[in-house]
Amino acid sequence: MAELNDGRPSATLEDARDAVRELKATSGLPTGGLKVRVRNGVHALAHGVHFGPEDSGTAAAPIVYCPAEGETVRLLGGRQLDPAAWTPVTDPTVRARLAEGAKEHIVQIDLAAQGVTDLGTFVSRGFGRDTGPAHLELFFNDLPMTVAQWPNTGQFAAITGFTKPMSNPWGQEAGDLTGGFTYEGDRPSGWAPTDDIWVHGYWGYDWANSYERVSRLDPENRLVETAPPHGNHHFTPGQRFYFLNVLEELDQPGEYYVDQTSGILYFWPPGELSEGETVVSEVSEPLLTLQNVSHVELRGLTVEAGRGSGIEAEGGEGLCIIGCTIRNCGTWAVRIQGGINHTVAGCDIYGCGDGGVSVNGGDRPSLTPCNHAVVNNHIHHFARWTRCYVAGIGAGGVGMRFAHNLIHDAPHNAILFWGNDFLIENNEIYRVCLETGDAGAIYTGRDFTYRGNVIRRNFIHHMGGVGMGTMAIYMDDCVSGTHIAENTLWRCQTAVVLGGGRDFVVEQNVFVECLLAIGADARGIDTNPGWQNNIKGLWESLKAMRYDEPPYSERYPEIAGVDPHYAAGKGVPPEHNRVERNIC
Repeated sequence: MAELNDGRPSATLEDARDAVRELKATSGLPTGGLKVRVRNGVHALAHGVHFGPEDSGTAAAPIVYCPAEGETVRLLGGRQLDPAAWTPVTDPTVRARLAEGAKEHIVQIDLAAQGVTDLGTFVSRGFGRDTGPAHLELFFNDLPMTVAQWPNTGQFAAITGFTKPMSNPWGQEAGDLTGGFTYEGDRPSGWAPTDDIWVHGYWGYDWANSYERVSRLDPENRLVETAPPHGNHHFTPGQRFYFLNVLEELDQPGEYYVDQTSGILYFWPPGELSEGETVVSEVSEPLLTLQNVSHVELRGLTVEAGRGSGIEAEGGEGLCIIGCTIRNCGTWAVRIQGGINHTVAGCDIYGCGDGGVSVNGGDRPSLTPCNHAVVNNHIHHFARWTRCYVAGIGAGGVGMRFAHNLIHDAPHNAILFWGNDFLIENNEIYRVCLETGDAGAIYTGRDFTYRGNVIRRNFIHHMGGVGMGTMAIYMDDCVSGTHIAENTLWRCQTAVVLGGGRDFVVEQNVFVECLLAIGADARGIDTNPGWQNNIKGLWESLKAMRYDEPPYSERYPEIAGVDPHYAAGKGVPPEHNRVERNIC
């Protein structure tokens, strides 16, 4: 493979891209492809870097962007703060608001004086919400710091009641989100009035969270009302929440608060500022965007500290993201939409506000595969903001392989998939679902047409969980037909759940110190109105995929077994499941 400029590194990634464009326009790509070196150091990006079809290589002549030998290239979507610019807090009004034991530890910095004028804003995010750029975040020595909150990290307060009764889908009394909820204790009575306090909670269920702005805080009556869109589902007494973005609660190392009016950042550093690095996120767009780009490899780059995603690709063929470190992004590390034969391999991914790798591709009506692969990555400490259903690997479509990944330390799923012909094998997963309940490390659900999926030879252990508990492999709400084989499941609450589905094969798995090895139910024939509505929704999904016509009728003829049950109108029972040759 030839090297651009005889291996001399380009000053920036954009310079490298432009030099390749010029080379292609004048002499074309050399035989065997082209390696493009980028100069060592921190490359602070004022905006995202864009690649288009004109930046493509070919299958015979790919283009590789990488650091010079032995060097490190950091593509930084934020700004490094001057360690000498931090000062003690002297404003008496601010000091009066600080916790007594914290006053002498907290320092401040004027962000405008550091060149940071766009402070961003908190937005309502969480279960069922669109993903958008995060607010300005603070990182110290490559780790995300915590917005000041009460109770502190890892703790929650409890909803004690509500002001506007309603019935939830199961006929139980709950609180309408447009009303308020109540809490115990008098802690908020010591806070100065502000219109930028937020709450994060699992309002109705342990698998659905959101962040909401507080529109009214009434400490006397211990009442919170939220601004639209309010939350999700309903308020349930006993469910968990906490307040955040509260200056008075900046009371432990690693916490910070940004005053949106003055532009002052207050921080209790967990280490010596003079010996560390503080960075605030700035760039809201993806740091690297590849639109219909083919046969390009990003190798060994560090991509970090933007408010949006790290790398986004749409369309194209044969894109490879290899051996990169992608960290501290406001949303996803990598997002791939469409295209064929893309690979994410050997990357370290951590500290992201949403998930690790989001990958979608293939065509479900025709069962055309995309052949994307996510292999041999280390994905951990993700879903810092959108806590639920933003997995280490989240995928939809047809024909993908997720293998040899190490995924750990997350509030909810490790691998989440929707579609057909997924191969999930040889992954190690632990310490996930730490903050949620009725959740699975590997999860899919709610579609009789998700077929051809194989989950094999994975090692899942030491699961977390609250409330209804968690599962290592969760086939939820009548999803069917998955082959689950040769997995080792250790110290999981429930190892495998077949949630009302059909045509499963569960074989040759080893269950060690699990509370329950395999759970199965018949929720598809539950007479509760909520469940009958779900069964109707599953019928719509069947019709949408034309399950009774090729290719579905040829690839998955067993789906037609639901026909007599729908004709009878009494739900769909869990038939033709095989559970055999497992060790408990």
